Amino acid sequence: MITCLAYNRNREQEPSFMSETGLSLDTLDIVSNDTYAKNGYPHEAWALLRREAPVYWYDRGVKLPFWAITKHEDIVKISRQPGKNLNAPRLAVFPEFTPPEEDKRIARHLLVMDRPDHTQYRKLAAAYFTPRSIHRLESNIERITREILDELTLEETSEVDFVTAVSVPLPLAVLADMLGVPREDWQLLFRWTNAIVGSEDPEYRQGETPEDSAGSARRALFEYFWKMAEERRQEPRDDIVSVLANAKLEGEDVPSFELLSYYFLLVVAGNETTRNAMSGGLLAFTEHPGEFEKLRRNPELIPVAVEEIVRWTTPVIQFCRTPTEDLELRGQKIRAGESMCLFYPSANRDEEVFAEPFAFRVDRQPNRHLAFGIGEHFCLGANLARLELRILFRQLAERLVEVETTGPVVRLRSSFLGGVKHMPIRYRLRY
Repeated sequence: MITCLAYNRNREQEPSFMSETGLSLDTLDIVSNDTYAKNGYPHEAWALLRREAPVYWYDRGVKLPFWAITKHEDIVKISRQPGKNLNAPRLAVFPEFTPPEEDKRIARHLLVMDRPDHTQYRKLAAAYFTPRSIHRLESNIERITREILDELTLEETSEVDFVTAVSVPLPLAVLADMLGVPREDWQLLFRWTNAIVGSEDPEYRQGETPEDSAGSARRALFEYFWKMAEERRQEPRDDIVSVLANAKLEGEDVPSFELLSYYFLLVVAGNETTRNAMSGGLLAFTEHPGEFEKLRRNPELIPVAVEEIVRWTTPVIQFCRTPTEDLELRGQKIRAGESMCLFYPSANRDEEVFAEPFAFRVDRQPNRHLAFGIGEHFCLGANLARLELRILFRQLAERLVEVETTGPVVRLRSSFLGGVKHMPIRYRLRY
């Protein structure tokens, strides 16, 4: 029998408006980094918005106001009209700094591209992320996962920070191997991604300001991969760096700026989001032990459970779209050029789409979550993330006898990417 216990358990429950917190449209906070660090996702605020103001003009605590879009149907509609709703003008809402992607002289990758450039650049690496291509990696990912979990059985203590022991090294090793980065440099990728994604978090920031942190890490990453790209042009290997370094756009080499930005995106997106889904997934099982027992007894549910894990965790909190023309949505007039912020975790708790959306169920079907986005900008690495999660949770279900959190879960201070930085657990594995 699997036993899963949680320290200071804070199980997610369906919000009760105004009953305890006095939350209102005038007081809710969906952008403050401190809100996410201290309390996790503001599901009560999003639920209130879905019910009373699903298209809401938000103009407090940010440099540039925006329309908060919180309904599943609306996010799907906006995302499926890429010609009318652009990515390039504004990447996302950052309350404390302007990310380098919004200065097109600093970084230009898929997330801030629109047609036709987005279509052309996405094709450069798309073949590497098809289900068939990703399937070739399965045995290697199985081996990496097994080795990481085997190390836990050798520890003198049965207490560990699951994030640093498992969630960090697993996707990092897989990504580094795909890129062709040597093992001695893996920690460089870890430090750079933390400094970029966690630039608003004091633990990860490298510099006096978020701009300093993200900027210095980006420059170091660019320099590193420029050297790798030059080497791969001379001696190509079976890795993504070689594929992109030798790719052609209309018969010409990929411009150096866009090439380095591509590497930048792969490193950051391929590492951070998967690790946070892994950590959040295990946390969900400690809070819902019956679901873990169900998974252990029914391993055929693993693929379905992975979809529920990514719905439940939704690591990417929000992206923006900018309309090219005036539009009306749910009675609100949105002008061309105004930002629309799409809140994916809110869409993934939409009561009109999901039965019992605040229940974590490993057998949930159908599951029309938007954790990987939708439309032309659907996550390029979704197949890889799903495979990594399937392998990890299958092996955990086979090995775990007991697991419990033993201290507070420390969350990333960010309203862009939802993450768990530290999650102390006590465990017992089946040998």
